[in-house]
Amino acid sequence: MNAETVSEIMKNAARVHFVGIGGISMSSLAAITKNMGYNVSGSDRTESEITDRLASEGIDVKYFHAAENVNGASLVVYTAAVRKDNPELAEAQRAAIPLCSRADYLGWLMSGCRERIGIAGTHGKSTVTSMISEIFMSAGLDPTVVSGAELSDMGGAYRIGGKEYFIFEACEYCDSFLSFSPTTAVITNIEYDHADYFKNMDQLRESFLKYSGYARRTIFCADDPESAELMKKCPGGTVSFGLGQNADYRADNIMYDSFGCAWFDIVRCGTKICCVKLMVPGRHNVLNAIAAAACAFSYGISPEAVKEGLFGFRGAARRFEYLGETETGALVYDDYAHHPSEIKATLSAAKARGRRIVTVFQPHTYSRTAGLWDGFVNAFGDSDVTLFADIYAARETDDCGVSSKMLADAVGGIYLPSFEAIADWLKKNCTGNDLIMILGAGNIINLGAMIVDGTKK
Repeated sequence: MNAETVSEIMKNAARVHFVGIGGISMSSLAAITKNMGYNVSGSDRTESEITDRLASEGIDVKYFHAAENVNGASLVVYTAAVRKDNPELAEAQRAAIPLCSRADYLGWLMSGCRERIGIAGTHGKSTVTSMISEIFMSAGLDPTVVSGAELSDMGGAYRIGGKEYFIFEACEYCDSFLSFSPTTAVITNIEYDHADYFKNMDQLRESFLKYSGYARRTIFCADDPESAELMKKCPGGTVSFGLGQNADYRADNIMYDSFGCAWFDIVRCGTKICCVKLMVPGRHNVLNAIAAAACAFSYGISPEAVKEGLFGFRGAARRFEYLGETETGALVYDDYAHHPSEIKATLSAAKARGRRIVTVFQPHTYSRTAGLWDGFVNAFGDSDVTLFADIYAARETDDCGVSSKMLADAVGGIYLPSFEAIADWLKKNCTGNDLIMILGAGNIINLGAMIVDGTKK
């Protein structure tokens, strides 16, 4: 469904219904739609802080999926994660209620904005989206933002601003980002992922090339071989960032504090522009910051605003997020990392803290675990002890012949069958010399509350 079709439906829409409204992206779209003056409803399997927030804003949220939920709706919006046999989708089809994917709906929302900045890539999308947003706000601009992670300065994963700038996270899964029309495309990196959709690396490359072709300008990582090679074919203008000498914008004179947070010079074509200090750890965040800075400078934003925005960025939710301490004084951090490269980067940043690293990892989907098996086996080198929770199946039913027990055996880690068992192990075996790193994209987020001493957070 293209933007013109959605626009025609929305002219006389009585109500827009969101299936899976509790998700980060869907909740943002629902809230923005409500702010536009439309009647909004939605459904999800469980109640959460996100759904409570939506309900407080006057959105009718049902905590079950049923055919009657879509009665009277003018448009039903769904995500790629929603199963085809979902009763609300089935009823919408039966009743001839128009169905619209999340990606197509987001494409319509941003279509009225002059500058559309889409951040894509296998890793770092949410962080770079958030960093760019912080910089734009520091520059006194009024962007509308849709991110894949919550940001404290925005009070959520979205920001309702003006129609001059629309900053959004562009996910490649199921080619969702091909529903968008960015004026500036940012590509953080390209690695194989989403094995349940992309058959091979060639298919993934083709999708990213198509995405860049929609933009008049593509900002890419010169240090990433896949991106650098692909951008030779990009039909529009390109701007590169990285740590190497061949990047248009690069970080130089990088130093780290005792927490692993960097300060460095931003250099363009051999000329120093400014020095910035980050408050988030790790080499990967230096690259994220350079990507955000390159984007900001391409819009004429001042070095002072870039410095202020990057220094003010304190991290997005579930991106090396500090949760608190256990009763025994172990530090607890939570991170969304679920790809081998993300795990390596996060654990490298954690290692800089100088403590024993105890990692808890929940693999996300059987297909990803099987398709990137060798990467996962080699991803935990900086972890001193690694615990594995059961694979989060998400939308999948085929186990692809893999399990967390098998991965734990291959890594030399410990498999435990429940969050309760994991929490018990951590409480018995972790001390004040430990840093607990909770990793994964599934419901592993619930583990933090089970082990953190609320009096110390």
